[in-house]
Amino acid sequence: MAKTKWKKEVLKLKDDHGWKAKPGHRIFVAGRGAVRFDIPQAWLLDPQQHSFQFHDRKPPHDDCRLEASYIHLPPGVDWSKLPLTQLLEHTIKEDPRKPYTHSEFHTKQRPDLEYAWVEIYFVDPAEKREALSRLCFARGANIQTFITMDFWPEHAERYTPVWDEVLRSLQLGVYVQDPTRGLTLH
Repeated sequence: MAKTKWKKEVLKLKDDHGWKAKPGHRIFVAGRGAVRFDIPQAWLLDPQQHSFQFHDRKPPHDDCRLEASYIHLPPGVDWSKLPLTQLLEHTIKEDPRKPYTHSEFHTKQRPDLEYAWVEIYFVDPAEKREALSRLCFARGANIQTFITMDFWPEHAERYTPVWDEVLRSLQLGVYVQDPTRGLTLH
């Protein structure tokens, strides 16, 4: 499979830009607003062919990887008939890491989107030690995103606030015309 070529472009924000991130964080936006969330300021972006990865430090010295992908859902379908927890159950069952246990499912319904997430425990094949992963499906505005975060259990206290902020700040289908201005109200 050919590696996707990404072009990094740095844009100067206009004085009246509407972007607002939590202190110590920066905003990640994919697809001109299809997906948006806040990520710690110092984390590194590593674009993949079909997803976006963030690392707390440069691999292989990283202790945490957050990854996000998204798809546009066909309009006119009642997606509530496919519960996000059902997608998570299927994902756990098919996970090649062979999770040996998982947490309860956590769900949230907001006016703009819904999400469900679960924490799975598995043995990391390279390190031969217990690891955990948080898996989240979120849906809104005919966008569905899949977000994962992998880290060592002993670092849960450090990375749980990162996960919480990603979910708190998550927006789907809030498109921007001019990225140097951000979201503007007319």
